[in-house]
Amino acid sequence: MANPQFYLREDTPCSDAPIAFADFGEASNAIAVRIEPGDDARSLLPHLGQLAMIDISFPAFGDGRGYSSARILREAGYEGELRASGDVLIDQLNNMRRCGFDSFAPSTPLDENAAKTAFATWDDVYQKTVDARTPIWAKRHG
Repeated sequence: MANPQFYLREDTPCSDAPIAFADFGEASNAIAVRIEPGDDARSLLPHLGQLAMIDISFPAFGDGRGYSSARILREAGYEGELRASGDVLIDQLNNMRRCGFDSFAPSTPLDENAAKTAFATWDDVYQKTVDARTPIWAKRHG
């Protein structure tokens, strides 16, 4: 397992290889797990305290199920590393960050400057989500 290309946390990236979601129940001491599209992230909720990293796979850029998994995990209180891996594109970085991803391991390396721009593209946002940005409506209505 390679280190993430972009890591937006203060701590050190998890170095344990994630085990498959299907194998997680058998490996009770695992601290890293990989979710594929179609896996139900809610099954991990009782185990969030033991997981240092959850790797969410994006096998194709058009498959957005990983966004939902990320949001479910963050809204349930998961504070560990949440890694987006696979077919991760520049124009997805900002929205992935908004859903709670803080680590990115694209299968094809991305341009560092373009990624920096992508993460900072929109100062103001409309929807409330798991990142700390205040939505425009809340700014207007205090």
